[in-house]
Amino acid sequence: MISIWRRATQHLAFVILTYGGRFGVHFDSALPCFSCPYVAGCSGHCYLMALQSNWWGLQMPWVVLTSGLGLQALAVFGLFVLLTLILGKTWCGWICPFGLVQDWLTMLRQRLAIPEARMSWAGRDRLRIIKYLLLLYLTIIPMLIAHADLHSDFSLPFCQICPVKPLMPLFVGNTAHLALDTANTITLVFSILSVTIAAMMVVGMFFKPRFFCIFCPMLAIIHIFNKITPLRLTKNPPTCLACGNCSRACPVDIRRVHEDRANVQDEDCLLCLRCVESCPSDRTLKLTGFGKSLIVSARRRLTTDG
Repeated sequence: MISIWRRATQHLAFVILTYGGRFGVHFDSALPCFSCPYVAGCSGHCYLMALQSNWWGLQMPWVVLTSGLGLQALAVFGLFVLLTLILGKTWCGWICPFGLVQDWLTMLRQRLAIPEARMSWAGRDRLRIIKYLLLLYLTIIPMLIAHADLHSDFSLPFCQICPVKPLMPLFVGNTAHLALDTANTITLVFSILSVTIAAMMVVGMFFKPRFFCIFCPMLAIIHIFNKITPLRLTKNPPTCLACGNCSRACPVDIRRVHEDRANVQDEDCLLCLRCVESCPSDRTLKLTGFGKSLIVSARRRLTTDG
């Protein structure tokens, strides 16, 4: 039942965020998910573009906070934080349009009866740091533009190589971002990297569920606020059967829910709640929020209480 709710929410969010701007729906530039600004007619786009723009457009944000541009940057940041705190990682598991694209590729692979690629836990743990390195990259490069005379063609450094940029516009019939930009050497290198990374990600996402999420800097930012978001995945250890269903069902191979007896919400958790859905023990796993139990595990059926 949880999967049905999640799929319905994902598809509704995809339609609204990808095409909503064509019908007057606008959510600004503070979304904690990959709704891509390069998609013509999108209703809003991810905060990463605003974050990169503000770092070099304002040059020294801590000095110009009283300017109109500085106050606008603060307002967008405040909205991003508010949205992140309210919904936490459900942005990743339930709302992100690119997350749904990854799930479509997984469903296609399953329909073709092609086995999933396996990744060792040690290997996945080593890859985790990449999302934080990308977060560092997308903030340092704009600062170098502002203070070290780095060429302005380096602006929006993450967007230039993000696989979402060439892939999501395909859903509105735009293939322009698959072409190489030969304006100069910098843009040519960026466009080669963009297309190459996008191709690698498509292959990775086909063979491994939510492969891009391993490297997603947005997930890294959301995790920073995770300790203060009201939505929490909790576990009641005494009732756990140690069956391992939760770790087998997890699309991002999190084993913490199965192994950890206290804090089970991992940094890579997408709050897709497949672990809750697969748990055969009553009320062992639970999504809580705003002081209430929202969704709990059950032997025969999903139960909710408030």
